[in-house]
Amino acid sequence: MVKNSFISVIPQEKEENRGSTEFQVFSFTNKIRRLTSHLELHKKDFSSQRGLRIILGKRQRLLAYLAKKNKIRYKKLIGELNIRELKTR
Repeated sequence: MVKNSFISVIPQEKEENRGSTEFQVFSFTNKIRRLTSHLELHKKDFSSQRGLRIILGKRQRLLAYLAKKNKIRYKKLIGELNIRELKTR
């Protein structure tokens, strides 16, 4: 039920587009926001902290991939999701 409401927010050309980089980053961002609000209430939930770090790393790798492949789609996505740009080394 929750996933379907996320899908309706992102305009999709096809139903099979759920594996796209943009959709994966979008779903990871929603998970991050939910875990962050959970951790504000439960500060000592170390399992959730570990899960949050893992999801953050996955999203960071996907964003780096998207920035390398298509800079325009990357800029559009971080603008829509209101997240910061990646730090470059």
